[in-house]
Amino acid sequence: MSSATSAASLNAARRTRELAGLADGSRVDVLVVGLGATGAGAALDAATRGLTVAAVDAHDLAFGTSRWSSKLIHGGLRYLASGQLDVAHESAVERGVLMERTAPHLVSAQPFVLPLTPLVSRGQAALARAGFRAGDLLRAAARTSRTTLPAPRTLSAVETRHMAPALRTTGLRGGLLSWDGRLTDDARLVTAIARTAAAHGARILTRTRALTLTGSGARVRDELTGEEADVRARTVINATGVWAGGLVDDIRLRPSRGTHLVLRSEGLGSLSAGLHIPIPGESNRFVLVLPQGDGRVYVGLTDEPVDGGIPDVPEVPETDIGFLLDVLGSALDVSVGRADVVGAFAGLRPLLDTSGTGGPGRTADISRKHAVLTSPDDGVVTVVGGKLTTYRRMAEDAVDAAVTVRALAAGPCRTTATPLVGSARPSTLAALDAPARLVRRYGTEALDVHALALADPALARPVVPGHPVTGAELLWAVRHEGALDEADLLDRRTRIGLVPHDREAARAAAAEALAAVGEGA
Repeated sequence: MSSATSAASLNAARRTRELAGLADGSRVDVLVVGLGATGAGAALDAATRGLTVAAVDAHDLAFGTSRWSSKLIHGGLRYLASGQLDVAHESAVERGVLMERTAPHLVSAQPFVLPLTPLVSRGQAALARAGFRAGDLLRAAARTSRTTLPAPRTLSAVETRHMAPALRTTGLRGGLLSWDGRLTDDARLVTAIARTAAAHGARILTRTRALTLTGSGARVRDELTGEEADVRARTVINATGVWAGGLVDDIRLRPSRGTHLVLRSEGLGSLSAGLHIPIPGESNRFVLVLPQGDGRVYVGLTDEPVDGGIPDVPEVPETDIGFLLDVLGSALDVSVGRADVVGAFAGLRPLLDTSGTGGPGRTADISRKHAVLTSPDDGVVTVVGGKLTTYRRMAEDAVDAAVTVRALAAGPCRTTATPLVGSARPSTLAALDAPARLVRRYGTEALDVHALALADPALARPVVPGHPVTGAELLWAVRHEGALDEADLLDRRTRIGLVPHDREAARAAAAEALAAVGEGA
């Protein structure tokens, strides 16, 4: 195991040690509350500027919205179509940063096919074709290499069916091929960001709930022991997403629910590309079909306003499931029914309510631009809005504001050139003597994960039949990725838990991994 891995390792022992160190009354420069992508990104940004950092979360890394995305790193085409040019360009720039500099092991090029079915008029097809060309101009403006993201083009009907055999042939005129960034796993991205922050000295503390928040720190509770302590800080960043208003007054959000279905891959044939399936009656909205390479396919997503309280884990309404199945059925030659849905998940986007009324309206029409707000009373900096693709820029802006509020002595932002744990050039990653699937999930650390499996054949076996995750990956997650219980292992470090049947089958293996580390194995 490399020294870099050791410095970035998160585990129960490190958490206990660092939490005790905070409780002794010492003060950090920056306290970050929330360890989704933006909060972990803020911890990394501040730490790489030379500031002392503590980051806490009531639950786990990527517990909230950051694990419920489409697993895509968008280039901003949708925002370009709606006239949000600044958001579109920012998205394209941040996509390029992830794909070419900071996380090429986790973000790769994903082809998408928009099938030209009878439901897509020739005028709509021309508009989509122009949109994809505009998206390619965004790529060029963001200085992302053509090698990284190939050019869009038109496909024949034969080519379209070859890439997506499940498509209905009747009336199929061809397809439009485009490319975007695809994450191996959104929760793994957050884990990599948090571990990189830890390698730069940040204290990453999960199961640590902020009870009250001020501009000079927080009262926190260790959710494992119930003990409370005061964490003192020179400046505080609230990055709790849809829960931001619960810690800071005067933050108005319009949460939007995005639902995805989980299907078995064999039901849709051999998909070599994702699909954009137009939503009937909508000019610029699509349902996405996203093959995952692990025997599963995600189908999403919805964009529905959410009223009332914010649950820890959003439920998936049957209406969302029915809507997605109906759209899927409009383009496929195979029948996909409710019984074929083996899992489903929903995430809540923390969209900023700029209407001033909080009244009804389509959340699909609310800008995805983020906002950084400073409380006038105590100077707490809150970052809301935005999306997963632009987490790094959101974090940069939040840290800039926090540094300004307290006039902290800090260096410039360095995260556009700070590689995440496991990152390396694509040529280096391709040459690693480890399974390609592990390289896509762990980068250079795939060698260490693979070594665990080679040393113990029991750890080399999949923990669930038909799913590739092995016991070695569970053990690695407990030793180095901060997993503290079965839910951390099955729902976030791996995505086994997205299918309830698989989750139940894997519980024993998760318990074994936790026990092995607890026994010092």
